[in-house]
Amino acid sequence: MSDPYQPARVRPGVVTISSYLIFFYAALSVFDVIMGLTTLGTVQEIYREEFAGTDAEGSEGVVVVTVAVMSLVSLLFAVGMVVLALLNNRGKRVARIVTWAVGGFALCCVGVSLAVSAAGNAMSVDDTSGDMASQEEIERRLAEALPSWYEPMLTSALGAIALVAALILLALPPANEYFRKPQQQWEPPVPGAVYPGAPGGGPAYPVNPGQPGYPQAGPPPGQPGHPQAGPPPGQPGSASGSSEQGGDAQSGSDGPGASSAG
Repeated sequence: MSDPYQPARVRPGVVTISSYLIFFYAALSVFDVIMGLTTLGTVQEIYREEFAGTDAEGSEGVVVVTVAVMSLVSLLFAVGMVVLALLNNRGKRVARIVTWAVGGFALCCVGVSLAVSAAGNAMSVDDTSGDMASQEEIERRLAEALPSWYEPMLTSALGAIALVAALILLALPPANEYFRKPQQQWEPPVPGAVYPGAPGGGPAYPVNPGQPGYPQAGPPPGQPGHPQAGPPPGQPGSASGSSEQGGDAQSGSDGPGASSAG
């Protein structure tokens, strides 16, 4: 849940363009996978015919399995990069780090594949006299089996360029500012505004208690908690007390006279 007091972040253009480039790379990867799987039977037939009578006869199945596994890995990379691009658009810092890691590994795979293809084409010789099939003949027949408008090396190179550009854009200063964790901003309360209460139905803001460390003054005399002072002289309470004392004195004086009279 987003903080209502936290201003929304604006996604910079470099992050958006980076995500589009990643989408372009993923689309090219999926296209290569589709083309590779649709021509898998033709590729197997070509290798079977070229390997016939050589030491590699019967190993065309290994080539087919290798192509299928590579296609599956490329598809997983494409799906993963799309998910990471969507998370990058939302400003997820972990997604940007994973994008760099996965994208770097994907670039390594593409680079190795292009290098191997280029080296194989450069070292291929048209020699069918030995026990090995001619690599040049295999490449020629594979090119004939594929559509004339489809160039696997071209799509791989375009995907690699798009991915490199996407990773660089994610490292630019505007992207760094976007992926930086936002600082919590404090806003003073507005007088008269209604703020949501605390969980459990408590007050939204704590009531200021008395200052700690200072003793509270006791109630003044006469208030509950202090003994009442006696009534001053001349009040009804004192008169009744005097009358009682006088009566006691008179009864005491009458006592000896009555006893002497008797």
